[in-house]
Amino acid sequence: MAHDDARALETDERRFSNGGGGESLGLDDEGLRALRVALAAWRIGPVAEAERKVKPRLQKFTTWSGLEVLDVATPADKRTHYKADLGLPGEYPFTRGVQPTMYRGKLWTMRMFAGFGTPEQTNQRFKYLLAEGQTGLSTAFDFPTLMGYDSDSPRSLGEVGMCGVAVDTLRDMEVLFDGIPLDKVTTSMTINGPAVVLLAFYIALADKRGIPRDKIGGTVQNDCLKEFIAQHAWVVGPRPAMRIVTDMIEFCSREVPRWNTVSISGYHIREAGATAAQELAFTIADGLAYVESCITRGLDVDEFAPRLSFFFDVHNDFFEEIAKFRAARRMWARFMRERYGARKAESLKLRTHAQTAGVSLTAQQPHNNVVRVALQALAAVLGGTQSLHTNSLDETYALPTEEAVTIALRTQQIIAEESGVANTIDPLGGSYHVEWLTDKLETEALDYIRRIDEMGGMVAAVEKGYPQREIAASAYRFQREVEEDQRVIVGVNKFVSSDPKNIPLLKIDETVQRTQCENLARVKASRDADAVREALSAVREAAKGTANLMPPIIAAAKAYCTEQEICDVLREVMGTHSDPAEF
Repeated sequence: MAHDDARALETDERRFSNGGGGESLGLDDEGLRALRVALAAWRIGPVAEAERKVKPRLQKFTTWSGLEVLDVATPADKRTHYKADLGLPGEYPFTRGVQPTMYRGKLWTMRMFAGFGTPEQTNQRFKYLLAEGQTGLSTAFDFPTLMGYDSDSPRSLGEVGMCGVAVDTLRDMEVLFDGIPLDKVTTSMTINGPAVVLLAFYIALADKRGIPRDKIGGTVQNDCLKEFIAQHAWVVGPRPAMRIVTDMIEFCSREVPRWNTVSISGYHIREAGATAAQELAFTIADGLAYVESCITRGLDVDEFAPRLSFFFDVHNDFFEEIAKFRAARRMWARFMRERYGARKAESLKLRTHAQTAGVSLTAQQPHNNVVRVALQALAAVLGGTQSLHTNSLDETYALPTEEAVTIALRTQQIIAEESGVANTIDPLGGSYHVEWLTDKLETEALDYIRRIDEMGGMVAAVEKGYPQREIAASAYRFQREVEEDQRVIVGVNKFVSSDPKNIPLLKIDETVQRTQCENLARVKASRDADAVREALSAVREAAKGTANLMPPIIAAAKAYCTEQEICDVLREVMGTHSDPAEF
């Protein structure tokens, strides 16, 4: 019996290596021909008869992004070489997941986005979430901080602490993370244009506490290209911004090895109106641009690529979102190996954070948002995310209350502990529909990337306005579908209730700005003015030349230079940016 088992194992391994006994999930050419004949007969027979009795609900069935969906998928729709296209979890091309055991070994990080008001207020929310079972921190900054302005700037009037926490100096970072062990908890910071300054504040805080730089871990979003495409919170133009990002990647790969230096973000691209295929294409293309910038700098791809991470939106179409994650991993692995010659397995792995779709939340019938978020979170988990934020039901109105954010966190915990979906690895792998949809999204995304390559890469495409126009056109098509009732949004254009439900909201006191400005004034009055001038001068000289910007900006942080003071130097030397009018 043992001899027979060994022979069977050897036969199975040979079939696996050759593509699973056929190019299409086990069927040879003769079997595929027979299946296609049977499908044709089924469609003109039983299906046609059924549709004469009961008309299809819709004239056309599509995904949320507009891809036409097959009535039923079969092996005839999926030409798969198992080893080359799917493989096993944790193995190239990582379609089925980046870790061999996925959630059987370690659950995804539950990282709820938090930040409002003063650093003291956000510190309290951080500690509350950690006590409730959150396993990582995610920091939301207010709009002045996102744009590189201090709380006392005239540009900041009315915005301080409103959509996130205000951080002006290292002193604010000290308060924000008071009592939180930086070497035990990983921290994500959602900031892009001024990311170099906020990361410098964080590193300076670790230095001040005596925590070695190789012990701190986390992520800074730092995706400048995404800002020019979708979110529009930048400090300098595309090319100098690329230089700053490359400086940060180079510095952290050597000094802060556990830090994810860029969270290449499709989230805001999708929120701006992109389809799933556009989100996939433009996000991967942004990542390729960062890789190429670092290689041009002279860095070895395997030196920095393992610390690049991703951030995807999870929208309403359940299977489309699952397929998007699977296609993303396969595409990235192939580009890294075939285009850039990466050798380390860690360089090939697309590791991603995910967030449920803020744009899908509705102000009408806000409790419906709990259901939307649960389905989106389940799609993210079945898609194989490494980290997840679930939106709160009240976020169309305001930043979430403590009660709402707890429900959002409990949604993840119920999926993890009660649903059973974390007990098996890639449970939808081999689904004819999911595999067909994965291929379909990959094909569409690769076509976008081909066009971007023909333009000279993503920086050139952004300067031409190409991704911006594509996203705007998709957003327009979708909105028109909603307004013409071709796309149903429950509670908005169908099943509408005339009795609005009031829900409690988190209100940010306008005294936050006064408090923050008073604290900032005390920091400015107590710091060494000569040290500030010298530190800013060193940043200016580095910006004018080719020296890495991280060391002088960390030194400026330790001198308690403000975020705006440092960003103003960068704007002065590198110039500012406006969208080209021809968009």
